[in-house]
Amino acid sequence: MRATPSAVQGAGISLILVTGAIHFIDAPSSFGDATYKGLLFLANGIAAIVAAFGIYRGERSWGWGLGVLVAGGALVGYVISRTLGLPGLAPDIWLEPLGILSLIVEAAFLVLFARSRRGAPPEA
Repeated sequence: MRATPSAVQGAGISLILVTGAIHFIDAPSSFGDATYKGLLFLANGIAAIVAAFGIYRGERSWGWGLGVLVAGGALVGYVISRTLGLPGLAPDIWLEPLGILSLIVEAAFLVLFARSRRGAPPEA
């Protein structure tokens, strides 16, 4: 029988699923900007679901690791898209509400991951 996920796992699952949901919501308009951008948004959403499953199963390396890639990659991508611009696209506006929410959720996931690792025993 599976143990109930810890509070940290529950928070991690919630945050990474919100990250994925935001990217699924924004994917259709991202396809209008550039096909590759829409595909990246869909990939983010799918990877977030896979990461949430891994976190639920207690997979510290691939579940949380994939979550870090999803959240960290999205956060870095947001900053790049607002400063340098993505290939073939001009820099986007900074203060888009869904984008700001995404930044907050992604940063919260990364902080949760970092704090949960401080007291974690070494993996075998």
